[in-house]
Amino acid sequence: MFEKVAKSEKTFDVRLADFECKAGDVLVFKEWNPKSKKYTGRSVERKIRDVTKTKEMKFWTESEIKKYGFQIIGLE
Repeated sequence: MFEKVAKSEKTFDVRLADFECKAGDVLVFKEWNPKSKKYTGRSVERKIRDVTKTKEMKFWTESEIKKYGFQIIGLE
């Protein structure tokens, strides 16, 4: 997914809403290597276009969803 964001092919991201963000903020994406369990050192910044929050998706645990909900982040 990092590569798609880096190439501007992916223009949205779904995240657990455990942090605040709004249109105009800049989100920093850092590439993670799941095999080494370390960051690669690559990063890319994307300006947030819009944020939509919901609690209707099932990617995280029920307790996390109830506590935070979701946010769908549109990127420029």
